[in-house]
Amino acid sequence: MYQATMMQATIYANRLSRFRSKLAAGTMYTISGYDVARCAQNFRLTDSPLMIRINDSTAFDELAEPVSPLPEEGFRFRDQSELIGLANTSTQLPDIVGEIIAVKSNVSDTPGEKSRLMATIKLDKDSTVTLSLFESQAEAFHKRLEDMHGDPRVVVATSINPKMIGGGLFLNATSGTHVYFDKETKPGEDYFYKLVARDNRVPSAAPLLKGYAKVETLTISELISFVASAQPQDIDFVCTGRVVRLDVDKGWCYVACAKCSKKLQRTVSALECVRCSNPNAVGVLRYRLELAIADSTAEGTFVCFDGVMTKLHNLRASEAGQMLAVQGGNPEDMIVPPFINDMEGKTLTFQVRVSAFNFTAHHQTFTITRILKEHERIPAPDFVGGNDEDGNNLGGGGHVPVRNDSGEGSSGPDKKADGPPADTAVEKSSRSSTSAAKKARVV
Repeated sequence: MYQATMMQATIYANRLSRFRSKLAAGTMYTISGYDVARCAQNFRLTDSPLMIRINDSTAFDELAEPVSPLPEEGFRFRDQSELIGLANTSTQLPDIVGEIIAVKSNVSDTPGEKSRLMATIKLDKDSTVTLSLFESQAEAFHKRLEDMHGDPRVVVATSINPKMIGGGLFLNATSGTHVYFDKETKPGEDYFYKLVARDNRVPSAAPLLKGYAKVETLTISELISFVASAQPQDIDFVCTGRVVRLDVDKGWCYVACAKCSKKLQRTVSALECVRCSNPNAVGVLRYRLELAIADSTAEGTFVCFDGVMTKLHNLRASEAGQMLAVQGGNPEDMIVPPFINDMEGKTLTFQVRVSAFNFTAHHQTFTITRILKEHERIPAPDFVGGNDEDGNNLGGGGHVPVRNDSGEGSSGPDKKADGPPADTAVEKSSRSSTSAAKKARVV
């Protein structure tokens, strides 16, 4: 029996118009006159170490009745533990399949605003991940949900970029991401019927797709009253107040795991990450600062983490630590940098993220997710990992191909992305020419 192998293929942009008509999903060809090169180690779309590069001499001959059919679909699904292992490594762009349980979108909110969408997806073993889409990708996903007669239950997403941000796993869509719902793929269909077989719950009457509410401005007194009386929920507010005190007794930084960002535990001779089960973890310095902020109504305790502090001071915690470091000393015991001490007495307008934890008895602080500058307007709630805030994201505002009723991918040119899949990512030195003819299916 013939064993199919999935390989990545690339076409330079100047040749795309010539070959576009050949690139129909599900069509099978014999291909000859192509180049073979080694795949770059970063952002690989397949497990094969080699890739096909289409050149001016490449010929496509369609097979109407192939002798040995190739599979129409080829996915590389990863579970949560595997996705965590791939996070922030920039080595692979894997696929996922799971149950879609919530979608939040700001599409169609305000003209001119960047469109963003976050989907919560439950994988096997009841683990959940967040899939983030931006601009035209978010708009295509949003429109597809609006046009459906009922909410989908299963989603398959391909070529996603996993990241650990603030200790949480987030999956960013890339320019090569395809999205399929329910029974549009064989794995999706199998997952759909698996859910149906074990499902005895009453279907939810609430719609899957929800829009983000506008961020409301509260006084600190109103913020404290809200968490004391409202139902637990995730919501953002904007407050303005004066920094009256820095709680420097709790330090201004901590040593975090370079992989998952959780605080490392010190042993006699090493740093251990409990989350990653790594007794010899690599540590990186990150900000964590508690401040007392007051307005005319009340005083509250707020905490700023690494991203907010780095953006505010344009200086990473590791860089600040290097300026203050004492040879052989514990970086967490270093003196507070002067630029942090200078925050005391300043008036800040900031965005606060209220989560379910804030409604528990253990709640002591509010988390600041953004400090607004004078020229900035009140924002929409944060979406994790946008193109403009994270250079490693491959979103690029690209087109999201969504399979239509005929099974073909939707057409339309992709915008140029910041990262792969791209021809320039290939190791040119490994290039070799071949005149052999190969049978292949465009997936």
